[in-house]
Amino acid sequence: MSDDGSSSWSDRLLGGFRKTSDRLTENIAPVGNARLDDATLDEIEDALIMSDLGPEAAGRVRDALRAQRFGSEITERQLREAVAEEIAAILRPVAKPLEVTAFPRPQVILVIGVNGSGKTTTIAKLAHLFMEDDYEVMLAAGDTFRAAAIGQLQTWADRVGVPLVRGPEGGDPASIVFDAVKRGTDEGTDALIVDTAGRLQNKRELMDELAKIRKVLGRLNPEAPHDVVLVLDATNGQNALSQIDVFQEVAGVTGLIMTKLDGTARGGVLVAAAQKYGLPIHAIGVGEQLDDLRPFDPDLVARVIAGVA
Repeated sequence: MSDDGSSSWSDRLLGGFRKTSDRLTENIAPVGNARLDDATLDEIEDALIMSDLGPEAAGRVRDALRAQRFGSEITERQLREAVAEEIAAILRPVAKPLEVTAFPRPQVILVIGVNGSGKTTTIAKLAHLFMEDDYEVMLAAGDTFRAAAIGQLQTWADRVGVPLVRGPEGGDPASIVFDAVKRGTDEGTDALIVDTAGRLQNKRELMDELAKIRKVLGRLNPEAPHDVVLVLDATNGQNALSQIDVFQEVAGVTGLIMTKLDGTARGGVLVAAAQKYGLPIHAIGVGEQLDDLRPFDPDLVARVIAGVA
């Protein structure tokens, strides 16, 4: 990526995490320039929780500050730097780009998430990301419950320039996935990205549907699906965490993509998810353009959130 590209990505990140960064700065400002005693540490922990970092991450930052600086004076800048370092330490172990390594091909990636989370656009952006690395990509319209989902995915497939395997509205998702894997295998496709139903009203129904897809995949390629990626909408804040709980149970999530980090988002939830679940975070999305999804740099994100970038 060119320097121009990466600097504009940094700018977009700054914009995407603006609300989180402003909130965190505002919350910890009154605590800066003080002696670090237990009362001050309590205030810092509360400020971080109010900034959507979650109690586990906030507790971890508090413990680190206590161990390193208890009893000493700390400026607001030093406090933000220390918070950035702890956030980076939480994010580094989970920053894992989605890599195409499966053999035999294709690598099958099931993409799951509630309707409205940005799942369909994320699938297109993921395809675009893989194509930038010269991989052959195919999409499968496994969300047959909504005609709009199939049409939307077709529009994106045309825009990105990848084939889409689709069936009728209300059709059997497992048979569409079967056709897609067969075609992907025949054509030597590197990555097959499968859209799946996003309705959580009936967990049992969704679980059965995903189990059927897995069974069909297993007949064609015992290793598939290679990835089960949950798309989370960052504007949902703490609700995004409860979605991880449900989809872990329903689908066996192997990694996360966080979308809609667009300035209205509560991006601290990225840190909360990393600390609480330890699931790989493959990429983050900051807008609607095709190149608005990128593997994330944990140190840069940490500094942006803490307001020291």
